[in-house]
Amino acid sequence: MSEGRGLELRTVVATNVRSIRRERGFSQEELGAAADLHRTYIGSVERSERNLSIDSIAALAHGLGVEPWRLLMPQPQG
Repeated sequence: MSEGRGLELRTVVATNVRSIRRERGFSQEELGAAADLHRTYIGSVERSERNLSIDSIAALAHGLGVEPWRLLMPQPQG
């Protein structure tokens, strides 16, 4: 996979995590606690700085109460 495609998918995940977290009314700290991840890790995910593992995607999805695939799917523009 080229760096461009990886960065693009990280951006999709970052956008989805931030959007769903805000919909749920969670702070980054609250999501971190629910996902058993540090709040600074959540922030770096939302800034597309992390190359997430499958385990991290699963933990974030669990913390957000969604299926993991929801974090990987680009959302419609508009």
